[in-house]
Amino acid sequence: MAVEIERKFLVADDTWRTGVSGARRIRQAYLCKNGMASVRVRVVDDCSARLTVKAMPHGDGPALSRAEFEYAIPLEEGLAMLDLRIGRVVEKTRHLVPAENGRTWEVDVFSGTHEGLVLAEIELSAPDEEFVQPRWLGREVTDDPAYSNAALAQRD
Repeated sequence: MAVEIERKFLVADDTWRTGVSGARRIRQAYLCKNGMASVRVRVVDDCSARLTVKAMPHGDGPALSRAEFEYAIPLEEGLAMLDLRIGRVVEKTRHLVPAENGRTWEVDVFSGTHEGLVLAEIELSAPDEEFVQPRWLGREVTDDPAYSNAALAQRD
């Protein structure tokens, strides 16, 4: 089991594009979501698939830390699981932007239903880890459930 610790922000402008080191196309959907956990299938570049179980954050603390279990699955099974989804398939292109201290910003540019939405995430090793916030970041939405991918899958 891994513990995912991440911070999420809206993106204020396009200046992040000058630092992009790579990108991949993602389609993901949720197979189950309740008050305890969510189960997600993700297909990347139509080449690989992963199944992820994420525990919901507990207590009144920030939503930036949660248990995560992730498994590679055969692509054909991942594609089939997209059809078993609850809600919509979330479509996005994930751009990788190197950050300081060996970290990487993941900038998600959404398409389809959420065209125009751009979010940036950074994974940390501790909830209180300090990091430099680039000028292109907007408001932090880590604790705003409306910006979770699971919520986006349920919203038109």
